Amino acid sequence: MSNTRAKVIKFPEEVARELDRLVGPGKRTSFVVEATVEKLERLRLRRALERTAGILKEDEYPEFRSSEDTVRWVNELRGREKTRAEEGWDA
Repeated sequence: MSNTRAKVIKFPEEVARELDRLVGPGKRTSFVVEATVEKLERLRLRRALERTAGILKEDEYPEFRSSEDTVRWVNELRGREKTRAEEGWDA
């Protein structure tokens, strides 16, 4: 990250001590940045899942009705791919 900006972040004393103990003073910034990036990725994923929840309707996608249906569907797809490869279609 070539562009950086200083931010003042206040930690509870116990968290700050643990950070120093486990990460060390020379690595705090990179640790906090990496942890923040990971948390932001999870937040973006959660929001995407919330926005798209329910878009697959049971009557339109019966292969996703249950876990068993989904497993059966995936196995059928894998079986088709295996057959295609054995017949030389993927050459």
